[in-house]
Amino acid sequence: MLLSGGAPNGLGWVGGPWRECSAGSALSSGYERGEVQMCHTVFPWHSNHRGELSAGQLLTWIDTTACLAAERHAGVSCVTASVDDIQIEETARVGQNICIKAKVNRAFNTSMEVGIKVEIEDPFTNLQKHVCAAFSTYVAKPAGSKKVFLKPVRLQSSQDHLEYSLAAERRRIRLYHEDAYNNLMEEGCTIYDAEWEKDQNKILTDSTRVESIELVLPPHANHQGNTFGGQIMAWMETVANISASRLCHTHATLKSVDMFKFRGPSTVGDRLLFRAIVNNTFQKSVEVGVRVEAFNCEEWTQAKGRHINSAFLIYQALNSKGDYCMFPRVKASTKDSIRRFRGAIARRKIRVARKYIFSTKQERPVSHPWDKGNQAYLSYNNIAMLTVLAANTGWELSSTLPNIRIFTHEENDILSIKVEMQVKVQLQQAYFLLSDLGLRPNWDMHYLSCDVIETAGEDDKIFHITSPPVKQSKSRDFVILMSRRYSCKQGDPYVVAMRSVTLASHPPTTEYLRSEVQCAGFLIHSQGKDLCRVSYLNQLTPGILPYVEENLTGWSNSIEETASSCIKFLETTQVYTTLL
Repeated sequence: MLLSGGAPNGLGWVGGPWRECSAGSALSSGYERGEVQMCHTVFPWHSNHRGELSAGQLLTWIDTTACLAAERHAGVSCVTASVDDIQIEETARVGQNICIKAKVNRAFNTSMEVGIKVEIEDPFTNLQKHVCAAFSTYVAKPAGSKKVFLKPVRLQSSQDHLEYSLAAERRRIRLYHEDAYNNLMEEGCTIYDAEWEKDQNKILTDSTRVESIELVLPPHANHQGNTFGGQIMAWMETVANISASRLCHTHATLKSVDMFKFRGPSTVGDRLLFRAIVNNTFQKSVEVGVRVEAFNCEEWTQAKGRHINSAFLIYQALNSKGDYCMFPRVKASTKDSIRRFRGAIARRKIRVARKYIFSTKQERPVSHPWDKGNQAYLSYNNIAMLTVLAANTGWELSSTLPNIRIFTHEENDILSIKVEMQVKVQLQQAYFLLSDLGLRPNWDMHYLSCDVIETAGEDDKIFHITSPPVKQSKSRDFVILMSRRYSCKQGDPYVVAMRSVTLASHPPTTEYLRSEVQCAGFLIHSQGKDLCRVSYLNQLTPGILPYVEENLTGWSNSIEETASSCIKFLETTQVYTTLL
């Protein structure tokens, strides 16, 4: 079986590799189009000095499987455009099995997102461990100049629908990544700290510089002659590992990857020049930057390379006792090394934000700090958590009225409510009115005031909300991030999501009891020309529960009354402005 790749228009040019099905590798059959499972046994030639699966080999297999899934959906050759952050949680040893599952989550005209999950299987104990999850973007690239528009993904399960919805948000994050980085660099948050200034044992980053050349041969490329993306990633990992090892004087282990982005093509006969250098250290981890340039014969003699890829890889190292080593501080001595030093700090801040904010697990405290480095990621988490909550199964109907249904959901001691309302109004008008939280005191008895205190674009705003006292307590206030998304495709809901954030300019005061919202908001579905279904969801927190607990116990109809008031407001309020 032969896979192909190479991608145009700056989206990525490198193809997924081919893989023969053999004793150590099996491609599962019987899947829906766009879904692939591949299993490998880890042999000694796949391992490093510790008898563990090498990171480069893992990256190659991930790209192989993901490209198979992409091509299965597209029906034509596909190329790797980018690979999102990868957090490696476990390592496989010789004799264990690696199982990689890849599935197309969503198609965007000529590109598609592929979700990948990697697990270890021990043949003796049958235990399974999670290695990593990743999301890759592939572009369809048929032979010749013909352009292919991908067919939509066929959604069957509730998980399919969930991943389909979240794929659009992840795409938004990819596009925002560079802006977030530039914002952090501009605001000067990456200055050196005092302890770094005092350290007299800093090591020059130039001592970790590694340069390596590879010649692209036919086994490294697909039938169209484009170099496999997984092969390039494996070569990048090799030089990055050497660079990290020069700093710590022991073998380093890859722990995570900051997004791979393929910028241009390389083909059979090209010379690929890999340059790696340590950018910065963070106590027990180190960031290594890798740049890849491609040269054909003429470019090689003229020393004019084409920049085709860059990535940042994060390593840790173990000592003889199995504990993680402390890396020495590094010194940036040139203008370029200072830029890389500062950039590593900015990227680390973004990585940490993504790692924790992307999680939809319950956390304490609920609120996350709001700043320029994590705005897009909090917005993503806001939309993602509401989408996940709505996709839950097991909602129980607890109350019905004409045009109103109320549901409850209980899981892991977390109680959520859902209120469905049938509203005779156009979808866009309902979306516009519900996303303007300043109008909410007009119909929601639980809102005394709602004022915008910060704006981050048209679709993300922070509000300060005050609510009436409950059970003789003080009035409560909330600092809420509102993120709204209109539907990009017929059938998708319009989303208005809300969650608490921490804003330095608005700390808690003695006047109010500061409370928090974990996950709340509206999903608005079209039911016809002048009819829509509005679903309000709220994952109840201690700050919200007092307002609904009497309703839940049957002592009040406040939820039904508020829903009726919402319907009346939506159906009678006129909108005189352009909605979108």
